[in-house]
Amino acid sequence: MHGRPRKQPSLKEDNASIEKAAKLRSLQSLVLHNHQNKIYDKEALEVSSKLLELNPELYTAWNYRKLAVEHALLSEENSDTIRAILDEELKVVENALRRNFKSYGAWEHRKWVLRKEYSSVDQELRLLDQFQKADSRNFHAWNYRRFVAKLKNLPAEEELKYTTSMIESNFSNYSAWHNRSVILSHLLKENPQGLDSKHNVLKEEYDLVHQALFTDPDDQSGWFYHLWLLAQTAAPDAPSLISFWPAHGSDLVVSSNGSLPLILYFDQVVEGVNSSSITVTCTFCEGEDLVWKPLSVNYSGKAQAWMTYLKFPELGNNSSEVYTIEVSLGQVNGIISSSGSSLSLPLRFTFTTRVQSTPSEHSEGIVTMKMLSWKDEEFCRNEEVLQYFNPCILPSDLQRINKDCQQTTLKWKLETFTHEIALFRDLLLEMNWQLSCKLLKIGMLTLARLLLAHDALMLHNTTSVSQKANCKEILELLQDLMKLDPTHSRFYKDMLSIVLMEQMVSNRNSLEGYCWYYGTSTSSLTQNIICLRLNNLSLSRIGSFEHLLWVQMIDLRGNELRSIEGLEVLQRLTCLNLSHNNLISFTALAPLRLLSSLKVLDISHNEIGAHSIDTTRYLCSSLLSQSAGDGCNLDEYAINNVDIAKYWEAVLVFKGLQLTQLDVVGNAVSDDDKFSLLLVKILPKLKWLDGNAVYR
Repeated sequence: MHGRPRKQPSLKEDNASIEKAAKLRSLQSLVLHNHQNKIYDKEALEVSSKLLELNPELYTAWNYRKLAVEHALLSEENSDTIRAILDEELKVVENALRRNFKSYGAWEHRKWVLRKEYSSVDQELRLLDQFQKADSRNFHAWNYRRFVAKLKNLPAEEELKYTTSMIESNFSNYSAWHNRSVILSHLLKENPQGLDSKHNVLKEEYDLVHQALFTDPDDQSGWFYHLWLLAQTAAPDAPSLISFWPAHGSDLVVSSNGSLPLILYFDQVVEGVNSSSITVTCTFCEGEDLVWKPLSVNYSGKAQAWMTYLKFPELGNNSSEVYTIEVSLGQVNGIISSSGSSLSLPLRFTFTTRVQSTPSEHSEGIVTMKMLSWKDEEFCRNEEVLQYFNPCILPSDLQRINKDCQQTTLKWKLETFTHEIALFRDLLLEMNWQLSCKLLKIGMLTLARLLLAHDALMLHNTTSVSQKANCKEILELLQDLMKLDPTHSRFYKDMLSIVLMEQMVSNRNSLEGYCWYYGTSTSSLTQNIICLRLNNLSLSRIGSFEHLLWVQMIDLRGNELRSIEGLEVLQRLTCLNLSHNNLISFTALAPLRLLSSLKVLDISHNEIGAHSIDTTRYLCSSLLSQSAGDGCNLDEYAINNVDIAKYWEAVLVFKGLQLTQLDVVGNAVSDDDKFSLLLVKILPKLKWLDGNAVYR
């Protein structure tokens, strides 16, 4: 036993508690009776006010009072009487808040009254001062203050000064820091008259938060605000195109009457990508007829990557034609980010396609009908050919195409991150971190994030000699955090995996080390397809998709993947190996639904079907959870003696795919022979299942 023994309540206290509970039940019964019978007289309202004074958390009682007020106002035209009715409501709310000033229902009811526009807003600020003196960190009061400030049209600069005074009196006031971030976000977005430039504003904020961190480093409020500042500094002022496929200057071979995906990848989620904002110039199609589709699993109409298909004309026998295609964007407004900013800089790129009437073995979209094997002996290297490898456009290429880079902003961001990195390195070295393991963790994580942001910017700095100078330090910090904080090891492992992927694929030299040809060294190179082999690297998450738009074949077996989020942007993907990972359900495979070119898929030896409850769908928005109303009829795939509802996720993932080869063996779900019958039903073009030929 630790601490003092708990004091037993006296008989008098027991009786008082029993009487209070009985009174609450009696009042609640009366309010419910009045609510159901629509009784809104003075006596009924007094009963509800007594109940709410005792227990402000009863939402039904607040809703009852709203109905009662609306009923009273229906037949009332005198403004003084209306004001008196609403003032009575404010008194009821104030009494409830004095009982519990963290009551959601009470604060929301007060907002409802003020929206009627009969009550004094000045009184609200005085009331807020009282509550914030009692508890300066009351999140509800701060939220209500923002509501009142907006209602009263208070200048944002004045509210910012108020948060400054509250923070300076107590650096541990997390709600004041949060309110400050809300106000500054608005000011920076609107850029009102009299506000200094974003650079100067953020510099002052860094100075303020440094005072908090050095004064009380054990308090988390300042650390969280510093994280918000980091995000504001790293965030681009406007969306930019950072990658696309086909690559600028590339020369592709396409079959007659075939199609080719055109993919655009932005640095943030955007909308408004259409034939008006994107101009595609070519002789065989009208650019305004192209339909652009967001590559997103949530049907929001917004995405970081967008694509359309170029459809080529049919040619006569044994003939060919060369077409030059030009793509330009940013010439007119239309592409905007979630913050409302428009595409920052115009950009234009071109590529050439050679259309052949007889399909060539290295034409786009050609996949062998022979069963594909992922064995190591099936892959080979050929350095002579890889030296001509031009997989995708890289940031340095973008700089050459578009020379009008915003160097001033880039320079300021790099200087800011360089200063913060030096500061936090010294902080970690000089202070006695052994006193606080929690502080050590957040300090190391902050430094890792700063280094990541710095390296990301260095990719866009054309004067940079070493673009990834901090990669080693970042990896060491994340590895140390995994040991120091095992509870959150998955979070750190995901960050580490993203850093490793960026290191492997962000520049041509390292990328080529993972590119292999599928086929023997003696076979014709024109018959081979390049495979990106990222197998057995202990990756728990994949990323850097802007560098992988060219990929047709990728080997991710032997990793620790629990999801394939983001893979939907790889629209050229025809062969995918996800075997021997940690995938636990078909929900984790939702991005596959958008990969219309996928022909070969290996998901063998995962954990699909081994868990009775799939927690993935509760942790994030799932494409499958939104598919109930997309017109899918499960009965269409019904088979005798097969419970189709049991496999509804598999149906939603695989229906519509053109798979010719699929491996699912080694998953709990594959133990049921009936599941194999269902797969054959769902996938009409399937030729190979778990290494065996499919007979229909």
